Amino acid sequence: MRLFLGGLVHESSSFSPLPTSVQSFREGVLIHRTEPQALQQVVAQPTLTGVIAAATRQGDTLLPGLYAEAQPSGPLSRADYETLRDELLADLRASLPVDAVLLALHGAMLADGYPDCEGDLLQRVREVVGPAVPVGALLDLHCNLSPAMLDSGAALVACKEYPHIDYAARGEELHAMLAAMVRGELAVKAHGRRVPMLGIFGTTLPPMSDFVSRLKASEALPGIVSVSALHGFPWADTPHTSAAVMVLAHDTPAGADAAGRLLDELAEAFYALREPASARRLPLDAALDEAVAAMAQAGAGRPVVLADTADNAGGGAAGDSTFVLRELLRRGVRDVALGMVWDPQAVAIATAAGVGARLPLRIGGKVGPMSGDPVDLNVEVLACRSDARQRSLTPGGSDPLGPAVAVRAQGMAIVLNSIRQQVFSPACFTELGIDPAAMRLVVVKSTQHFRSGFDAMASAVVYADSPGSLQANLHELPYQHLPRPVWPVD
Repeated sequence: MRLFLGGLVHESSSFSPLPTSVQSFREGVLIHRTEPQALQQVVAQPTLTGVIAAATRQGDTLLPGLYAEAQPSGPLSRADYETLRDELLADLRASLPVDAVLLALHGAMLADGYPDCEGDLLQRVREVVGPAVPVGALLDLHCNLSPAMLDSGAALVACKEYPHIDYAARGEELHAMLAAMVRGELAVKAHGRRVPMLGIFGTTLPPMSDFVSRLKASEALPGIVSVSALHGFPWADTPHTSAAVMVLAHDTPAGADAAGRLLDELAEAFYALREPASARRLPLDAALDEAVAAMAQAGAGRPVVLADTADNAGGGAAGDSTFVLRELLRRGVRDVALGMVWDPQAVAIATAAGVGARLPLRIGGKVGPMSGDPVDLNVEVLACRSDARQRSLTPGGSDPLGPAVAVRAQGMAIVLNSIRQQVFSPACFTELGIDPAAMRLVVVKSTQHFRSGFDAMASAVVYADSPGSLQANLHELPYQHLPRPVWPVD
């Protein structure tokens, strides 16, 4: 089939101190249809691995459109969103006729005047291709599902795992669905049900791993095609911010009935998990107490991993907070690897000094109040690199760290980098000569995605709810549009 591929991916935090612009996408991924290698670049995107594999087997003609992806941060300006959206729609018009459209989206993208960018985009895509052409979208499970997204008639499929290790499988699933629709063998309709809760629900362990198994088993029921549990993105302040369950069912009365029954069952089951499945995030002092105790119990074996969840660049935080670093220094904790602190200025200074240099360095605390105060340390420069990389959000890809350095001070090895991102894998340490497995404590600025890379080495994992843009205490966030009631705010 003639398959149009495009993407507009951004997780927008209403409370992020960092603005988002077209330049943010240039610093991430921004592929224009008119570029000579546009198709090759779009095909290489890790999120589309499963889609491309299925399309290649089927012998599809792939028609690339705009593909744009930026690190999570604040909402876009109206002009910048409309610029990107309109370019993608123009690319689609230029590619007509198409048999199907497949888009990589997120589900929590915001812009000034657009509290639902995905709903807006999908509605406009439908206007371009008409009611008969199948449209599909691959979503992050931290999507805030909106009525406009459902009403667009698109086949919506979200990843089921957190960490998001299943994008390839979901891409294969979505491609197979669109192909069957093109052949006239399948007609689907999306149904959704709000689940009035918000939280961080990792799927690596029960009870969420069992719930994911239930979702997959439900897809074998008569009339049911696909089932997604959407966790919602708590830091997007919109009228549709919430967890939800979504079912794609046969577009028949029987399919609608089956979807309704399944939505009732799964929404109730998901809501019942709100407390047992929610990540146990401790105030910083309590988290460090628990980490230190776990370190003593582990002895010289595997390290304890402490997640600095509130400073996760993957949710829109700056990635340069110093609250954990300062407290570790105060307590005198040693044999620590800590990363990554987003601090291009400190990286440039340490790089200019060179490996082996000893110098005073001001680290972090540069963006705003939620970053804390800078920390001044006398450091030794251990490594300087401009080509270091780590595994991407989805397996199969890798992301550059930008110019990066490792420095040592007071028993700690600290990684500083220049491209803001969360920790996904141990490579962000090992690429700079630090073996995290040899440390007693590893501090990662991440919420959950680190687990796929660090669980094998960790003797224990502790989640710290330090101060920051992604603090877990949702009661403290100045929501204006959040639908109420919602757990745990109410």
